[in-house]
Amino acid sequence: MEKIVIIPALNPDETLREIVESNRKLGNLVIVVDDGSDENRRGLFEYLGEKCIVLRHRENRGKGEAIKTALRYIKKELWQYDVIGIMNADGQHQTADMERLLVRAYFNQDALVLGCRKIDDITVPWKSRMGNRITRQVFRLATGVYVSDTQTGLRAFSTKLLDFMLQVKGSRYEYEMAALTACAKRGIRIVEVPIQTIYHDKKNSCSHFHCVRDSIKIYGQLLKFSASSFSSFLLDYGLFVLLAGLLPHGAAGAAVANVSARLISAAYNYTINCRFVFREKQTLRTAADYFALAALILLLNSVFLQLFLTVLHIPLYPAKALTECTLFAISWLIQRTVIFKNGTARLTLGKGGQA
Repeated sequence: MEKIVIIPALNPDETLREIVESNRKLGNLVIVVDDGSDENRRGLFEYLGEKCIVLRHRENRGKGEAIKTALRYIKKELWQYDVIGIMNADGQHQTADMERLLVRAYFNQDALVLGCRKIDDITVPWKSRMGNRITRQVFRLATGVYVSDTQTGLRAFSTKLLDFMLQVKGSRYEYEMAALTACAKRGIRIVEVPIQTIYHDKKNSCSHFHCVRDSIKIYGQLLKFSASSFSSFLLDYGLFVLLAGLLPHGAAGAAVANVSARLISAAYNYTINCRFVFREKQTLRTAADYFALAALILLLNSVFLQLFLTVLHIPLYPAKALTECTLFAISWLIQRTVIFKNGTARLTLGKGGQA
């Protein structure tokens, strides 16, 4: 098994020297990416250049871009290797845990392997605890996949996933969340392995994670997905109100307005999701999958609207709003239990499975 460990580094201390040496003893080829560190760190990187591969950014470009720089180098020069690991340069991760992830990735070549901390442990700095609690719940609601530690920097995967990881959007800390979102979307398994994490102080001051700036970027893709759905709802409701006012009043007019508004808003939502949320080319397959679900929702939309109008005698506009709220819950349930069923079922915890 040929193993590579990538270590993005921004102004590291002597701890990085120890991490490189520990990985070399385990037979790992190490790639350190100097992400625009200060000149006073030049001596450390020159020393490391004799022990491992050192790649350099002239200016700080972000953790995600540092990872991609190493991945591009691997694709060009080291394509024969089997597995790739990523760990931090600050000593938070133990090389023994990195090795466990690399072995797990070798035996699970279709999966992204995460080294997951016990986030609710009181020893974990509050910044990490709060960030993870919020992110894992938002991530679960958006994708239907539960990940206990969404912000872990210790990861491993087979070189078979190298091209996929290069396609993930993001240049800074948001890259790590974007990779999880992309895996959930594509049905790539996420395997969790419990690890120990060393914190140098209760505030985790050695981290280069900027809470507000990087949190906005991390949640950005999830927020875009939510905004797309909400804007589609507003378009659908607005068109319904407009058409209902122009067409003859009654159940027939309401049905025509409802179907027309739904078709237009569905086409809008599909286009927005492809171009701006997931940045994926519009293909016949994705369109067929999407509109099959849209057709089901459309049928249920008409059924519920007529139920509220004719059976429960709810006024037209409140009935439409109630219909949309009901279908939002139904749609979420279908996506989680049917569309994202494989992604949820494939989530393998570190307690079981191979290696």
